[in-house]
Amino acid sequence: MPNGEFAARKLLKQRKHQRMLKKPFVRKLFKLKQKYDPLGTVPRGKGLVLQKFAVEQKQPHSGMIKCVRVQLIKNHKVVGAFVPGDGSINFIDEHDEVTLEGLGGSQRGQMGCIPGMKYKVSAVNGTDLQQIRRGKKEKPKR
Repeated sequence: MPNGEFAARKLLKQRKHQRMLKKPFVRKLFKLKQKYDPLGTVPRGKGLVLQKFAVEQKQPHSGMIKCVRVQLIKNHKVVGAFVPGDGSINFIDEHDEVTLEGLGGSQRGQMGCIPGMKYKVSAVNGTDLQQIRRGKKEKPKR
């Protein structure tokens, strides 16, 4: 660590170098989230369901994970979204309006054994998916 009367320039240079090695700092500095994330900087987004499909889990798990392909309303980008809960896919039809939120993987990535899915469905036609699933509410017609 430099010390002395003329050490400030070197200390500033070192600090800048160390900050650039941190991923969150670089993402914030260059505004990478709003450039590359389909949802932008917001935590949730609405979209229309284009199709329902299933993907196979990654090793060592086996099983089919139910997902939907969604076209976002705000910028017309198409993303895949995971449908949480047993039998929840049956309550989602094509052309329904769904609300997406992040799946919660590290650094805005996928989670666990779900390949390529960064978002999950939280509501269908404005009604919470878990309440529809439990029978507390009925799915509104569009």
